Parts: sequence; structure tokens; C-alpha cells
Amino acid sequence: MSTAAQPAALAFRNAVEADVPALVELVESAYRGDASRAGWTTEADFLEGQRTDPDGVRAVIESPDGILLVVERAGELVACCQLEHRGDHAYFGMFAVRPGLQGGGLGKEVIAEAERRARETWGAREMRMTVVHIREELIAYYERRGYRRTGELSPFPYGDPRFGVPLRDDLAFELLVKTL
Repeated sequence: MSTAAQPAALAFRNAVEADVPALVELVESAYRGDASRAGWTTEADFLEGQRTDPDGVRAVIESPDGILLVVERAGELVACCQLEHRGDHAYFGMFAVRPGLQGGGLGKEVIAEAERRARETWGAREMRMTVVHIREELIAYYERRGYRRTGELSPFPYGDPRFGVPLRDDLAFELLVKTL
């Protein structure tokens, strides 16, 4: 029998306006700048600038068709994800896990809860997401969780600094899909 303390249980709730600054900081820390290099989800090698901003986070929180799920452990914000109802499927986005906690199974728990909520709340039969197509390690992570590559690409929003400043000219998003 192990004597190691088990981490506190995760608590899930819908984001509110007061969460906006902390959520922006979390998403930025997971994807951009040197702080993101502490985890494995960094985009710092091919994108500079912001990943999101207060207006972007606020728009997700206020959307009538979705939620921004806040994940806390012992009262500390540790992860988040966006769920958006789109007819027969749900879109999964703005997924972030605090860099120092990545690689420990937390993301897998968040994805499972997001899928459960999409199924039970909206009757979604499928979860969809888009991932920068050159993120092979991240795509492999999602494939291990049952997502499949579709090969369907959509253009990266070059020229729109709300999504970052690309350091290369070949970026696109690939659609990943999982049957729920």
C-alpha cells in the first residue's frame, strides 16, 4: 500500500467573468513564450505573440452555444477547455493545462469530462477539434485518446495577430474527430 498522498480531486465548473484574467494567463502560459517551454504543448517555436486575449476568453464565456470549462484542484486553476455545441457534434478548443502539471494524466481527465458533458448535455455524437498540422506530438496525444486525423486542413489566420504571429509560412489547422 502506497503512503504517497493522492492529489486532490479535480473540480469542474463553468467559467465566469471574474475568471477571465486567470484564464488568459493559463492559456498563454501553456502555449506561448518561454514559460510554455516548461510543458510540452508550447507553440513558441513557430508562433509568437498572443494565443488569446481577454476579449477572446470573454466571448467563449458569453457564447450561448458553449461553455469554457474551468478545472481546479484544491482551489487552484489547473486547466481549462472550451466546449461549443454545433448541431450533432461539439467543438473542443482552448484546451490548456498548467505547464508544470503537463504529462501527469490531468489532460486525459479533462478531455474525458469534456466528452462526457458534450454527450450528456447536448447529445453530441462526435467531438471535433482543430490542431496546427505540424504538431505531430500533440496530434499523436489526441490519437491515443481516440481522435482520428481527417486530413481536412483549414488555413491559419495569417495577418490576424489575435491568433499569434507566425514564424513560418506553412501553418494550417487539421480537423481531428472522435465518435462519442
